[in-house]
Amino acid sequence: MTLSLSLQHRFPGFALHAAFEAPAGVSALFGHSGSGKSTVIHAVAGLLRPDHGHIAFDGTPLFDSVIGLMVPPHRRRMGYVFQDGRLAPHLTVRQNLLYGR
Repeated sequence: MTLSLSLQHRFPGFALHAAFEAPAGVSALFGHSGSGKSTVIHAVAGLLRPDHGHIAFDGTPLFDSVIGLMVPPHRRRMGYVFQDGRLAPHLTVRQNLLYGR
């Protein structure tokens, strides 16, 4: 399963241009703080709609600005583990995991 990505996105004071193909297996994004790692991950997960470009996973398009395709996050069949805590503090871990049911 491969990830193919080419995107451009602009924020005030920052413009991201990223393009790569990640082969099957484990891949890692690394770089300085503010270099666009989270922006790329948010785009792959469907949490951010890039200004321009395309994203495909194993040949299946997830985003394509030319044809106006934007597969919603819940239809991408992938997970995203945030690096900061996202649990509801008043619930147990089990209750947090079962909350979506």
